[in-house]
Amino acid sequence: MKPTVLILCTGNSCRSHMAEGILRAAAGDLVEVRSAGSKPAGYVHPKAIEALAEIGIDISAHTSKHMNDFLDQRVDTVITVCGNADQACPMFPGQLNRHHWGFADPAHATGSEEEIRAEFRRVRDEIRLVFEAYAAGLREGRVASGG
Repeated sequence: MKPTVLILCTGNSCRSHMAEGILRAAAGDLVEVRSAGSKPAGYVHPKAIEALAEIGIDISAHTSKHMNDFLDQRVDTVITVCGNADQACPMFPGQLNRHHWGFADPAHATGSEEEIRAEFRRVRDEIRLVFEAYAAGLREGRVASGG
């Protein structure tokens, strides 16, 4: 059984879904990747879906979930991508690791449609750098441990 990585944000509408999609694409053969929120928005932001589609990752079937939905499941690693979720995050059964990598919330971007899209792309690219590096570390650890 693959270890589970749970990515948390407050609304589970933008950053956590982008991170989930990117990590699943980069390391899905090594880990199960899920996302949730401390106060789920109830939807995945259309511009987050669009920003990931631009890099070939489809998150259009994702749904917004509450972090408490995972309290009865084994979660090996919790990664928070916003400060509010980091503060609200409970301990999960089996949790071995916890990381906090904060990113700006592109849902709060203002300006023209193109300026807002640019902010989603900027945050997507930051998330991609961090989570692809994390996936590379998982791969190296797997190789080092003989797995």
